[in-house]
Amino acid sequence: MVGREAVMRSAEEFNEVQGLISGGLNDCAISRLTGIPRPTVRDWRCRPPNRLGRPTAAAPCGVLHDFSTLPTAAYSYLLGLYLGDGCISKSRGVWRMRIVLGTAYPAIIDRCREAIDMVMPGQHSAIMQKPTRCVEVGHYSKHWPCLFPQHGPGRKHSRRIALEPWQQTLVDQATEEFVLGLIHSDGCRVVANDRGVRSVRYHFSNRSEDIIGLFTAALDSLNVHWTRSTKYIVSIYRKADTARLDEFIGPKSIAVPWTNVHYTS
Repeated sequence: MVGREAVMRSAEEFNEVQGLISGGLNDCAISRLTGIPRPTVRDWRCRPPNRLGRPTAAAPCGVLHDFSTLPTAAYSYLLGLYLGDGCISKSRGVWRMRIVLGTAYPAIIDRCREAIDMVMPGQHSAIMQKPTRCVEVGHYSKHWPCLFPQHGPGRKHSRRIALEPWQQTLVDQATEEFVLGLIHSDGCRVVANDRGVRSVRYHFSNRSEDIIGLFTAALDSLNVHWTRSTKYIVSIYRKADTARLDEFIGPKSIAVPWTNVHYTS
């Protein structure tokens, strides 16, 4: 597996290392010459170059990314949050991700911050209090447009939203986390009383047909039956299906661990 250091290295550095490898230098010598950590040099030596994503001319950060090294669970969860209540915008010459979350659910705020910190190792997200019982979890980085290429001008429902192949691969590996992020942003869990019988229901609301399609496709992959309650709302009613969602979601007030997730009411 390519080390995290390799994620943010530039194409020029990668090409330089490949040239030195071709020249017969060992990893220690290359590290001393370039200043690139030896584990990164070793990773680049062992992994064929065609496995590495290469930046396009339009890439905002202009560096080499290997998206396969992203933390799968944290990224998929953060992607769900971003598609629901997040945005990426340029501020003071650098890109900023913002996720707006309700103060009524501190466990979700903490989990959002943890996800950002795992996706951007060695850095820390910040919280800004909003006047409407919300907080804004934010983080500055030139790499956000590369990691979340769904960003763009205007509201999400007014433009096409589709996952890149590398994003779909990560979501396929951590589908529960992706669904969890979408529910934590634009969804809810309701405990209803149907003629004296307690029942759990899940709802997801979004004005983007594309985002609704991503949500329902993820449910399909988990074999969770869903219905369209309205044009903008997807609902899960059946007992077996809500029980399946309760295994990894549960009430928004409950902190969800990153491993061995099995919520029980």
